[in-house]
Amino acid sequence: MLDAPVQPKLLTLEELLALGDARLEIIDGRLVKMSAAGFAHHLIGGNIFRALDPYVMQRQLGLVFFDGMTYLMFSEAAGLKDSFVPDVSFIRAAHIVSMPDPNKPYPGIPDLAVEVISPGDDADDVQTKIRTYLEKGVEQVWIMYPTTREVHQYRRDNNPEIRIYRGAQPLDLADLFPGLELTTDQIFAVPPWAMK
Repeated sequence: MLDAPVQPKLLTLEELLALGDARLEIIDGRLVKMSAAGFAHHLIGGNIFRALDPYVMQRQLGLVFFDGMTYLMFSEAAGLKDSFVPDVSFIRAAHIVSMPDPNKPYPGIPDLAVEVISPGDDADDVQTKIRTYLEKGVEQVWIMYPTTREVHQYRRDNNPEIRIYRGAQPLDLADLFPGLELTTDQIFAVPPWAMK
């Protein structure tokens, strides 16, 4: 008779908060230390944030967040299965939930999650996060690959199709940000020395 696999004990929200400002995510019940974000990583994330935030604010579409916003992905506070910290995220105004304590992580999901890939990121973890984002109801996930200067756009409405953007090609933003134009050249516009 085979022994059943041992399921890891899930962290509670209070245990996660007790870890302080450590850069951590919970991926499928596992506590994962996030890679240190380098200079180019933040420049790319900043380019996306600066394109989205004024557009969203002017039209009162919702809120755009830069790196550091923790989403509990509808996990139970008593046992967190998933807790993600995208590099940039967007929540539609109609989807923002009331929170009894706004100093705690956001209990739900974003409508858009943007992940800038760092050299130390684990490919299996990235794929698990993409799948989880879409399964939980995130409309789009954008994965930024700085070394190849590519954007991979995953959309819940046509999963598992992936749209890959390069160069001056504009991203399809009609569902989330109609009328906004954003190209991969704009996203990856960083000084050449920052991409070494």
